[in-house]
Amino acid sequence: MCVTFTPAATRFMQRMLRLSGAGPGAGFRLSVKEGGCSGFDSSFSVEAGPRSGDTVIQEKGVTLFLPADTCALLAGYTIDFIESRLEGGFSFTNPNKSASCGCGSGQGLTAQVVRFRPGTCRKA
Repeated sequence: MCVTFTPAATRFMQRMLRLSGAGPGAGFRLSVKEGGCSGFDSSFSVEAGPRSGDTVIQEKGVTLFLPADTCALLAGYTIDFIESRLEGGFSFTNPNKSASCGCGSGQGLTAQVVRFRPGTCRKA
């Protein structure tokens, strides 16, 4: 498996799947791209099924669809979801690296919170 995810990330994905009203076989698609000095740029959606080339992870009651480039970028990372009263976002932690560059980007990234933007969640 290219990534692992925490109970908080699992709860968030389960909640999005439940709220979408998606049927059996639906999954949570997470797409991540490098965002330069801002770290990672992520987007997500609930979709009826995987796309060609996706890595499908079924764990803890969640089906996660990861595009091949996302799986390669996040290899070894742990995905968490951090939530406060004002905002929330995915956090990507690479336990294999202990330092990051000065701007916080690149494979040395130890933790990066990508803010949740309500407009990026859509029903497939």
